[in-house]
Amino acid sequence: MDAPRPVDPRTQARISRRHQFFLQLFVVCVLLLVSYTLPQGWNRLSILGQILMVCLLVVHLGRIHSMPGRSRLSDRTFRALGMAALVSQAIWLLTPLSMSHTGVPLLGLWSLFVAWSQVRLVVLLAQEREVNGRVLMGAFAGYLMLGLTAGLLMSVLETVTPGSFTSIHHQGGQLLVHREIHGLMAQQVWELDFVRLNYFAFVSLTTVGYGDILPVTPVAQISSVSFSVIGPFYLAVVMGVMISRYTIQEANSIEREELQDDREP
Repeated sequence: MDAPRPVDPRTQARISRRHQFFLQLFVVCVLLLVSYTLPQGWNRLSILGQILMVCLLVVHLGRIHSMPGRSRLSDRTFRALGMAALVSQAIWLLTPLSMSHTGVPLLGLWSLFVAWSQVRLVVLLAQEREVNGRVLMGAFAGYLMLGLTAGLLMSVLETVTPGSFTSIHHQGGQLLVHREIHGLMAQQVWELDFVRLNYFAFVSLTTVGYGDILPVTPVAQISSVSFSVIGPFYLAVVMGVMISRYTIQEANSIEREELQDDREP
């Protein structure tokens, strides 16, 4: 029997880094999702989770060796866009509600960054030759990242244009939980509770549509429809990649077994 072909150490190192990234991104997205279930006040830890998620994307998807065929300018632009998205989020969170239009740049920057991240993530998944637990985690993390991004963008939209979404379970249809204090418009954005909007984001992404929260304004309605289309599209693309890789993996396995049988006396 022939000796197995040795694996290039550099290739093995790249695969190991990819799998580590898939695991880290999956854990961060799950913890970020869980943070929204924490009591009022504690759920603001989600802000740290969003920062960590962006840092992971910038570090692992913004390196030239992890994206064969990409130019250095493309990687630098990607990293710069990620940092700009973080800065714009910080500005939006730290401004009072009276200045909530600072969230407008965040809508554009975050949308571009996550869309580009999804493209790069799918490219990484397509580089895998075998489907294993880490690869599935990376694929699932991409889906969770879409829902979390939808929640952030809808939250920004609600602060920029109050009343974009309404709820049948809250007095006056209000979705954002405000503190009962004087001078409400002086309250900072980060003090608001965005849990319900993140819930609605995943409801839209999965095309469930319970009807308890409704988009009212045209922008909110188009945003909800867009994520209702993006969610199934992502699943279709990733499932296609995973199925093709699994089919090749099974074919290679059968071929190896046949070769082994032929070598046996």
